[in-house]
Amino acid sequence: MGNNIKTVMLFALLTGVVMLIGQLVGGHAGMMVALVIALFMNAGAYWFSASLVLAQTRARVVSPQEAPELHQIVSHLAQNAGLPMPRLAIVEDPSPNAFATGRNPSHAVVAVTRGLLDMMDREELAGVLSHELAHVKHRDILICSVAATMASAIMMLASMAKFAAVLGPRRGRGGAGGLLTGLLLALFAPVAAALIQAAISRSREYLADDEGANISQTPDYLARALEKLSGASRPVATAGPATAPLFIVNPLAISGLSNLFATHPPLEERIQRLRGLRL
Repeated sequence: MGNNIKTVMLFALLTGVVMLIGQLVGGHAGMMVALVIALFMNAGAYWFSASLVLAQTRARVVSPQEAPELHQIVSHLAQNAGLPMPRLAIVEDPSPNAFATGRNPSHAVVAVTRGLLDMMDREELAGVLSHELAHVKHRDILICSVAATMASAIMMLASMAKFAAVLGPRRGRGGAGGLLTGLLLALFAPVAAALIQAAISRSREYLADDEGANISQTPDYLARALEKLSGASRPVATAGPATAPLFIVNPLAISGLSNLFATHPPLEERIQRLRGLRL
């Protein structure tokens, strides 16, 4: 419950940033325009997120004949979770990782990399897949897609604020103070949006770990899988900043600000929490 409340509060912050930028750019009318832009972008994310993610990651949907064991495991876990059978896809990448996408449980896709299939035994693979099905069950895919879209909208609106600030003094609105405000907004609003988006992603990962343990009926499977991933995870070639929150572990190269903008909690902490779960 705590992570759900945290997610709602973080979304309220994102919405507040959108409205603030709109207000500074164009007053009340600008605020309304900003909200319409955000809603329009979110509608696009809702309907097309799965196809866009699969295209970007080059994930190929596979049939039961192509990947029989994968389908068998997911079919059993989906029944445990009370979910319809999702489509399954494979990313031909040696880095072990997995993600889920789709606007709702009826249109979900669970994807794994070739590296994950090669590394995990059946129980560990079940742990990873349970985690991804937990994301489907909680509709985390939609939540993360909306958060990413809101962050993109904020970045676009911040650029508009910068131009409005530059043009404002020439038209007698705001002077140097308006210029400074607009430039500061253009600089810090995208950073704030990225921080909030990362915090939303981290809170959903904890929930998916807990629910994944329930789906697989043991936290040990996922804990063992995360232990393997902690020593073997490396960048996924086709992953990008927009899709990174969807993966079970960070698929991007780690930078100096990795902890500040991390889309995933520390693996050691996740493993420790799983080891302490009692179902």
